[in-house]
Amino acid sequence: MVATDSQKLTLAKPSPHAQRWGSKLRGAALGLVSTQSFPAVVGTADAMLKSSDVMLIGYEKTGAGHCTAVVRGGVADVRMAVEAGTATAKQFGQFISASLIPRPLPNLEAVLPICMHLDELDRMGKGRVGSGALGLLETRGFPAMVGAADAMTKAAEVQVVAHQSIGDGLCTVIIRGSLSNVAIAVEAGMHEAERIGELHAVMVIPRPLDDLEQSLPQAEEVETPQPVRLPIKLEEKEKELVSLPETAAAEVSQEMAVPEPTDVPVPPKVVPQPPPLQAGELD
Repeated sequence: MVATDSQKLTLAKPSPHAQRWGSKLRGAALGLVSTQSFPAVVGTADAMLKSSDVMLIGYEKTGAGHCTAVVRGGVADVRMAVEAGTATAKQFGQFISASLIPRPLPNLEAVLPICMHLDELDRMGKGRVGSGALGLLETRGFPAMVGAADAMTKAAEVQVVAHQSIGDGLCTVIIRGSLSNVAIAVEAGMHEAERIGELHAVMVIPRPLDDLEQSLPQAEEVETPQPVRLPIKLEEKEKELVSLPETAAAEVSQEMAVPEPTDVPVPPKVVPQPPPLQAGELD
């Protein structure tokens, strides 16, 4: 069956952002930096994105707390990004290894999670810098993470975004808010995590790029009930007319009827008079 001109399917045209990165990712260089905690790999990815014009493909979690940030771009840009990511990971004492591959073959891209499709590029950000901040706190053990998350939300005006587990008992809670609130919340969470269990790593990212926020796990937004504001203008419903049965209607009409005046004269009321006094009764 041949489709007519009106029945032909039209493919959605990729956005200019996806077209630009799609052309750059064809045969682009590959950069990888591995750390031993999730907050460290997110901070490493943030440094790589801000150091040069690279695309963050995502994170590869290989167990035992090992995480790898994967970026693509030009050879010079990827080299600068890998150097910046390595320095950041070493600064936090979480660096494991790094690698730079100038021209990976198509077979490598088809098998390994080192490439990104155009439909995924459309959902990514445009590289804008956010106005808020991100905070990540990693503990060894789930109870310590939950306690730290509770302490952070009670210490400052922050929102819990999601949590991430990377093996070896390491759990990370991610919060969002203003820089001052995130800093206060992370400090409160550190004390609570050390009280309950083991604190492993923390990270505060002041102005994350949109690409970095899109790469993090996102929790479903919970609708908070809005308070009722008074006064409320309630519309008065119009009263409905109910039809009565004929017998009931006749009785109601008889009760409400006014008696008509009659022409028969009414006799005057006779008041009885006492008998007259006799002579000598008053004496």
